[in-house]
Amino acid sequence: MALPPDYPSELERELTLKDGSVVRIRPIQPDDAPRLRELRSRLSRQTAYQRFFSIVKRLPSDWALVLANVDYHQRLALVAEARAGTELELIGVGRYEPTDEKGTVEVAFVVQDSWQNRGLGTILFNDILRAAAERSLRRFCA
Repeated sequence: MALPPDYPSELERELTLKDGSVVRIRPIQPDDAPRLRELRSRLSRQTAYQRFFSIVKRLPSDWALVLANVDYHQRLALVAEARAGTELELIGVGRYEPTDEKGTVEVAFVVQDSWQNRGLGTILFNDILRAAAERSLRRFCA
């Protein structure tokens, strides 16, 4: 699939976590919607609740489509992926969304349980804050 208009390729990077694992961080793309649903299915009940603040057994397809389609300015999501066999698997997502207060965005993050405690959440957090600041967004809530 072709990259969406305004896709910020400058936000793509590969890095090594503190345990030596290699992950790739990149902006989300519309065709990631099914992979978001797969990621949700791998989350523990507690992790999913902490992300969605409700019991969501499966991420509905329409939610996944909304979450995967961003404008890369007012709404942005970065995904973390790692190799699982021959495939790249989504293992985390950090995002910001506009709020009712002008110039303020809400941030949210989730990291697959088996990838927690490796520094990935902090990396996603810092990358999202930096990307927001580069887009003149300076007020955050969670």
